[in-house]
Amino acid sequence: MTRRRLLTAMLGLTLAAASVIALAGCALSGATASAPSTNATAASGYPLTIDNCGTKVTFTEAPQRVVTIKSTTLETMLALGLQSRIVGTAFTDGPVAPQWKGAAAKLTSLSDQVPGQEATLTAEPDLVYAGWESNVTAEGAGDRPTLASLGVNTYVAPSACKEDGYKPDPLTFDDVFSEIDQAGAIFGVPDRAAALVTKQKAQLKAITPNASHLSALWYSSGTDTPYVGAGIGAPEMMMKAAGLTNVAAGVKDTWSALGWESIVADDPDVIVLVDATWNTAASKIANLEANPATAGMTAVKEKHYVTIPFPAGEAGVRNVEAVASITTQLAKLGL
Repeated sequence: MTRRRLLTAMLGLTLAAASVIALAGCALSGATASAPSTNATAASGYPLTIDNCGTKVTFTEAPQRVVTIKSTTLETMLALGLQSRIVGTAFTDGPVAPQWKGAAAKLTSLSDQVPGQEATLTAEPDLVYAGWESNVTAEGAGDRPTLASLGVNTYVAPSACKEDGYKPDPLTFDDVFSEIDQAGAIFGVPDRAAALVTKQKAQLKAITPNASHLSALWYSSGTDTPYVGAGIGAPEMMMKAAGLTNVAAGVKDTWSALGWESIVADDPDVIVLVDATWNTAASKIANLEANPATAGMTAVKEKHYVTIPFPAGEAGVRNVEAVASITTQLAKLGL
């Protein structure tokens, strides 16, 4: 019944109100009836209810047809070896890491941007796994209550929650690792998640932070007014782990607009450039060096640039790798 409702929504067909109510009731009763109640089910961890950014989501079984929105969610599933369950991807922020390139090449892209509800339902998902809360709104893939009424669960990366009590303040690597563990529980692969977390913890511990007391700007996007990594999100977490002092650490946000006047006054030793297809590191360097105000900054004059691919800049499975890359690049610059 649920699948028929999805197809109806996709094709824009209309049904009598009574039919819609009947179908909804059927979908709900079907979910209840099929929810395992054996000892084996209890051992598997289902049913599993999660308070996700203030929305309660219940999984009666592991999702099998997943639409990912944003690179962070796609790469979490790839890192857990779950590519066979991905029925569509959308709004990826750049190429996946080399180790997942082969698996990602076989996946279907629904949209370069946030997919609309119709495009999302075309894939007949049982879960929409979103990187931002705004991905699952009426303006995006569909709001959470509506998708739930159609038999589609939604799960937002907890690091992206915005509500008080849910928003990480500040984000830590423990939060990132906890998110991986939670994804492992949702998808029924807790052992894979635990192994990945153990591996990443060891990799993080093996990184030697830069000891030169360098100040840094995390330059994400923008020209006239730059958008930078602020004091409580993934950029701050990674810079701190790499031994850098964020010039925007006093801004209580994950990312924020910050005027060039303030940045020039801080005169950072290093600029971390986020390399995105729509705003490349090369284009940022060109703008920095062409602007008389910014051209005089120490980092610009000395070409103390560190680059990070956009997908590694948001909270996810590539953050430890990003910290290691930052420290390596600093060493190559002689810093």
